[in-house]
Order: sequence, then structure tokens, then C-alpha cells
Amino acid sequence: MRSGAAWLASATQEAVDEFLAGLSDQALLALPWMFEFWALPHQLPPDGAWKSWVIMGGRGAGKTRAGAEWVRAEVEGARPADPGRSARVALVGETVDQVREVMVFGDSGILACSPPDRRPQWEATRRRLVWPNGAVAQVFSAHDPESLRGPQFDAAWADELAKWKKAEETWDMLQFALRLGPHPRQVVTTTPRNVGVLKAILRNPSTVITHAPTEANRAYLAASFLEEVQARYKGTRLGRQELDGVLLEDAEGALWTSAGIEAARVDAAPALTRIVVAVDPPVTGHGGSDECGIVVAGVLAEGEPRDWCAYVLEDASVSGASPEAWGRAAVAAMRRHGAERLVAEVNQGGDLVETLLRQIDPLVPFRAVRAAKGKAARAEPVAALYEQGRVRHLRGLPGLEDQMCRMTLHGYEGRGSPDRVDALVWALTDLMIEPAQTWRRPRVRSL
Repeated sequence: MRSGAAWLASATQEAVDEFLAGLSDQALLALPWMFEFWALPHQLPPDGAWKSWVIMGGRGAGKTRAGAEWVRAEVEGARPADPGRSARVALVGETVDQVREVMVFGDSGILACSPPDRRPQWEATRRRLVWPNGAVAQVFSAHDPESLRGPQFDAAWADELAKWKKAEETWDMLQFALRLGPHPRQVVTTTPRNVGVLKAILRNPSTVITHAPTEANRAYLAASFLEEVQARYKGTRLGRQELDGVLLEDAEGALWTSAGIEAARVDAAPALTRIVVAVDPPVTGHGGSDECGIVVAGVLAEGEPRDWCAYVLEDASVSGASPEAWGRAAVAAMRRHGAERLVAEVNQGGDLVETLLRQIDPLVPFRAVRAAKGKAARAEPVAALYEQGRVRHLRGLPGLEDQMCRMTLHGYEGRGSPDRVDALVWALTDLMIEPAQTWRRPRVRSL
């Protein structure tokens, strides 16, 4: 469903004139303050008897405006509290200063969103907003969870919960305080982070979620800002979190972490000594099959093997592809990067894997590998290379990196099979692990 603003932007001038002419003077004056008309879909509260509404979005996606407008609707009577009693709201942020500067006085805060005749007054000494109808919103800091012990509320707005230092304690205290009215509820506006309290809220059956990337609100953002952040962060895990608003989870005890992968990020690779394409074929080839992992990596082999550095260049994996389709994708990846070898696991397909690839390219330099250990055991030595700082990642590998952060010593904690990780492991084993095992230091002849 398009917003009224989107309709106005695309309508003809005649249609706009006709629409405005059909409004009464009172409706015309109220139009700038009618958020339902201007809001983007992710900024409107979902239907249903939810307890928590979590708005997860990228930077600048309009989360703060959505939270402020929801509070305004709560206190102005869209969902009245008990008869004869004004609504009470908790405003909770990381610090009192951030609540005041963003949630209250910010460009998208409560005061900026309120029409003049319904604008609340800020009482600085009491850290609260008071509306003309008697509704009150009190300010709280997540650094002081105990300050929520005692007060009680009809509604609450929690901003940037994922970065609260005492998030779990503050959230628990807020739940005990949210006990007034027929149906107390709360909105959470946050850029996602891999923190336990947010994941617990999202799993709660009484939680509803809306989501939007930064791009969804581009009409209200500087074009130069979007160009800059997309050029720098698009295709990275940080970009998926901060721009796409995607919650990226690291499994407990994961062999790789988001922070470690971000530390390995580079914009370009140097001229490499060797490049290989590794393939982990699926057992079957239809829409419900596992992915075919196809990863391109290279190595800068200078000096002793302990000084070598590998670069992961591309994740060319394909989903639901026929054997011929993934075979062609693997050969195409070789040609794109000038790879010298195609390495493929043949536990499932045996000689048929090589036969298939040679039907596509009879001269393909092929090496078959067989897994004698489990996935986690094979991945552990490769993970150690990352810990040593000997592997770099180019941008644009989100699917592979998500799987990496779900691989633990006990197995894969995600859906399906980690075929992209398997392909990565085969590539780096061929480039780094096996050469190091067979390398011998050159002997120096004595004179």
C-alpha cells in the first residue's frame, strides 16, 4: 500500500488540485499533521493485540518518527486509557541526554511531530512531557534500570535498545512497570544488533515486527549521504546491519565472528599467485535442494607459508539449480577470475561431478576432494587462518559470511547445509593448508 505522500508525488497536477480542493479548511490545516497519510508502510502500527512492536531498520529509515508518532497517537486518544485518567508513557533511551535530544527535541522527535494545539510542555527539572489533555511521558535512562522500579505506565517507547549497556535489566524493569490500562504495550525502535535481549523480544509470540532499510526513506535523506554510505558499506556485514536493518546473528561458540570478518575486510586484492574455484555440490538438483556452494579465492604466496595471505574474491553460489546450471556457474567463475584449478567435493556425486564439468569444458583443470572428517573438523584449521590474520575478504559476500558466523565446533546452527562454508574450506585448504603441510624450507649449501 502506497502512502498518501507517494500518491501525491506521482499524481498529475490536476489530480492534486482536485484532491486539495475537496478538503475543508479544517482538514487542509490538519493535513500536515496526519501521519497516517504521510507515513511509509513500515512506520504504521500493525493490526492485532500485540504487546511489543519492534521497528527494525537501517540508519535514517524513519524509526524515530514512527516511535514519536505512535506515542502521540497513544496520548491524544487513539487508544484511550481508563475513563477519567490521562495516559502515562515511559520514554527509555540509552541515556537521559539521548532521550531528550532525539526522542523529545530531535528533528523527528515528539515535539517536532506535535501540532501547535496539542504540543506537550517539557518540564526539565522533572524530566517529563505534559500534554494539554493531562497525559504525561517520563524520561528514563537504560544506565539506571532501578529508576523504573515504582512508576507505572500505559505505554512505553524504547529507542535503540540494541545498544543499551544494561539492556536486559532495564527491559525487565520496564515490563513490570507496564501495567496500566486495558492493554499496555510498547514500541521498540532500533538498528539491530546481535544481543540477547533483542533476540528474546523478537521470539516472544506477543511481538510484531516491521522492517525497513535506509533506502526506504531516501526521499527524506541527503543524496550524498546515501551515495557515500552505500559506496563504503554495501556488501559488508556492517552494511547489512546498519543500512539494511538485518539482524546478523553469531552462533554461540562460532568459529568465525562478525567482528573478526569485518576486521578482515579489504576493498581490493593484489596480484595473486594462485586462484582456485571450490565447489560443494548439492545432493539433488531442484528448487528444494541445498545450495551449491561456489567460492573463488586466491593466495599471495610470498616467502614461507606462514607469511602467505589468502583473499576470498567471490561467493558465486547458486540455489535450486540443476547440475548443469551449477556446473556452468562454477566454470564461469573460473573464467571471470582466471583461476588455475576447480576443486570439487565428490562424496555425493563421485565421478559424475568431473564428468559433468568436463561436458561443459573438456579442458577444465579439475581436482576431486573427498571429505574424511565432519564439516566442523574441516573448518577449524581454516578458522585458525582467520585468527592469525592471514585471510582477507572482499565486499559482497553476505551469504557466505552469515553461514560462517553460524558454524561452531559442534556443527552448523542454521537452516540447511553450510555449502558456502564448505566451498570456502575446500578453497583455502587447497591454497593454504595443504601447501604448508608439504612445504620444506630450502637447504642452504655450505661453502
